[in-house]
Amino acid sequence: MRPKKSLGQHFLHDDNIARKIVRLFEPAPDETVLEIGPGRGALTGHLAAAVGRLFLVELDDRAADNLRGRFPDERVTVLHQDILDTDLTAIARDSGSTLRVIGNIPYNITTPILFHVLEHRAVIEDATIMMQREVARRLVALPRTKDYGILSVFFQLYTEPRLLFDVPPTAFLPPPRVVSSVIHLGMRVEPRYRVIDQTFFKELVRAVFGTRRKMLRHSLRRFFEQRGAALPEAFRLEQRPEELAVEELVRLSNALCRVSRQERIP
Repeated sequence: MRPKKSLGQHFLHDDNIARKIVRLFEPAPDETVLEIGPGRGALTGHLAAAVGRLFLVELDDRAADNLRGRFPDERVTVLHQDILDTDLTAIARDSGSTLRVIGNIPYNITTPILFHVLEHRAVIEDATIMMQREVARRLVALPRTKDYGILSVFFQLYTEPRLLFDVPPTAFLPPPRVVSSVIHLGMRVEPRYRVIDQTFFKELVRAVFGTRRKMLRHSLRRFFEQRGAALPEAFRLEQRPEELAVEELVRLSNALCRVSRQERIP
């Protein structure tokens, strides 16, 4: 089964790396695990006998057929579908258990997959995911660094991100042009800091980091103008978004949200 470039496939073929990932994942017999993009089953082979229930989400029809043949155990379910179209909450509900997520995800859709997992965080205990190192570094980046941005803010607010180790290109077939990293995301039941309106916060963060080279007074003014309001003088800040820590962005969002709600009161 040759990798498909259209699917961004880079199959893990180093069994030592596969074993290390699963060992750090620490699967248990009473757990329900969902693997994203198992491909040739490098991780699956070490997971199938170690967990109570295993869901394999695989878009490639060749890989899905191969996995069904290799893992006929009734505890293993192969879902031939796109992970971005997969309702993780429904799987957890139907299985009667929270999920643990693992996978070597396609690098061309890393960010959408990460946000899809985050969207279903209420039913996910944690996720151990291999991705390109550049993206992994963004998840744990600190303020005032070039990697600090939208991914840093959301994943440090809603998860406990932790870099585990790097993986060289030689561990894959074909070798990618980048170094990969394995990262662990421990899901938070509640965000690290209280957010009074999560939709407002999400829109604000995307707005200010969408023009990250501009000072906050510019991006916030535009953010308010799009809502048919004027930015109050008190919020005409001179910092750039990457200068604010997650807690400061949450405080700013909460304050602006309160102002926005007051302006809507007739």
